[in-house]
Amino acid sequence: MPIKQSAKKALRQNKKNRQHNIWLKERYKKVRKEIQKLMTQNKTKEAKTLLSQFYKFVDKAAKKGVLKKNTAARKKSGAARMVGKM
Repeated sequence: MPIKQSAKKALRQNKKNRQHNIWLKERYKKVRKEIQKLMTQNKTKEAKTLLSQFYKFVDKAAKKGVLKKNTAARKKSGAARMVGKM
């Protein structure tokens, strides 16, 4: 356990940031799974609307440092390819 006040604060911030990062990861994974589910049901219109939401969460994750820039681009490209095939 940290002893100094600044170390205690850093620990609190770390816990809070970690929770937010986990939320971001779970959110974009959930949206991606929803897109895949819609694609298996041949509902391309709904999938395209979710695609923009997926982009939003992946971009936020990349901006916050949860994902690396190229990883985010790869995930976005893969999702676009998946929707574009139908």
